Amino acid sequence: MKPIWIVDDDQSIRFVLEKALLREDLPTRSFTNPREVLAALQEVAEDDPDNQGPQVLVSDIRMPGGSGLDLLAKVKEKHPGLPVIIMTAFSDLDSAVSAFQGGAFEYLPKPFDLPRAIELIRRAVEESQREEVAEERMGETPEMLGQAPAMQDVFRAIGRLSQSNVTVMITGESGSGKELVARALHKHSPRANGPFIAINTAAIPKDLLESELFGHERGAFTGAQTMRRGRFEQADGGTLFLDEIGDMPFDLQTRLLRVLSDGHFYRVGGHNAVKANVRVIAATHQDLEQRVKDGGFREDLFHRLNVIRLRLPALRERHEDVPMLTRHFLQQSAKQLGVEPKRISDAALTQLAMFGFPGNVRQLENVCHWLTVMAPAQLIERKDLPPEIVALTAASVPAHAPMARPVLVTDASEMQDGRFNPPDAALPVAGDADAVAPFMAPPGVAATLNGPWESGLELEALELLASGRHDVWDELTRRFESKLILTALANTRGRRIEAAQKLGIGRNTITRKIQELGLE
Repeated sequence: MKPIWIVDDDQSIRFVLEKALLREDLPTRSFTNPREVLAALQEVAEDDPDNQGPQVLVSDIRMPGGSGLDLLAKVKEKHPGLPVIIMTAFSDLDSAVSAFQGGAFEYLPKPFDLPRAIELIRRAVEESQREEVAEERMGETPEMLGQAPAMQDVFRAIGRLSQSNVTVMITGESGSGKELVARALHKHSPRANGPFIAINTAAIPKDLLESELFGHERGAFTGAQTMRRGRFEQADGGTLFLDEIGDMPFDLQTRLLRVLSDGHFYRVGGHNAVKANVRVIAATHQDLEQRVKDGGFREDLFHRLNVIRLRLPALRERHEDVPMLTRHFLQQSAKQLGVEPKRISDAALTQLAMFGFPGNVRQLENVCHWLTVMAPAQLIERKDLPPEIVALTAASVPAHAPMARPVLVTDASEMQDGRFNPPDAALPVAGDADAVAPFMAPPGVAATLNGPWESGLELEALELLASGRHDVWDELTRRFESKLILTALANTRGRRIEAAQKLGIGRNTITRKIQELGLE
């Protein structure tokens, strides 16, 4: 591991920190002023293992030969991912807060409690290592992210279909990432070198959709000054993605069926058949079987499209993926806006994971854009989340609300003696679907007001057992451990050592579990 750099003109401070960190097997390197640090950073060579840069920088504010705040600004300019801890006397508290808001990982008031200082440095080391892993993953530019079992099923299906040209139907709620799946299917297919053409059939007026799909000849209608190739021709040799296929007009469904049947179509106003060598991937958020029953969708077209069906889970069904997706989108937003990526606390991540996300992954991405612009500090806390998420535990309940109803556990302090004791803030009525829907907890999070949490566990186990699954033990154990660790981290404001102590497990155990459960 790279060393912890300590910058302070006070020899006693340097000595105490060096000895304490060495006892924790954390290497150190000390400096007396900012000039020495900047010179050392200049000399750091990435290919020289004996001249490593810092894992964490711990700096005083006032030193002869330079200011710690100036050092912070210069370090952040060239090493934005490096955690910097600012040490300060109480009289410098305002300066420390300003430094924190400008990018410091944390500030450490003097005189400080040594165990707390070491714990803080350890947190910074973990953050630094997380950032290094995140940068490596960002460099790989993953197509899709997801550790939830439902998403792993999707990945496996994409892998099985990688050498096939079969027609695929992708179903899932709006914003769940259906186009990403379609692009992955194309990228990993024999047609990967061909074009990928996407069209949202619900976004184009009915009168123009036929021309968009099949093209038109010159003079076919008023305004058709030249011949135009449609999306089918543009996708020749590749893949055509038809999004929101359930909204396609009925008369156009007949033409689409003909193309899928024999691979030929006519441009609008044309007399010569055009051959289409195209793989079709369709997607919809609607229940097409019901649309067929209602007479709004052709049954023969449905069966032609529904050769292989891929169901994409809603975000509320894969809440364990929220932390990973959040960090990815924060990195992505920062890159787009040209700013330093913001970090997010474990308590804020816990709150996000409990939110229902009716807009799915697209809504989470928008939330991360909002946080990149609006969050006041580099570390996003629970209170910095958008109002609709912060309001999760503060929605109002009408006076006639029943006493027994599903509620959402949002804080470990609300659990006493195995029972849930909510704060005075009211919650949505269980019978009011519109009010409750955005606030529904993911599976395994809900408890009931008048019964112990074990009853909820029993009901969840019965439901899983009745579904015929054979991994009930692993599934419920994973959910239980994830929720227990996240709740403990929220209670300790992200301090892992303290969370491990409160849970009665070792520091190495909680670190290993966080990695195994994908809670980083």
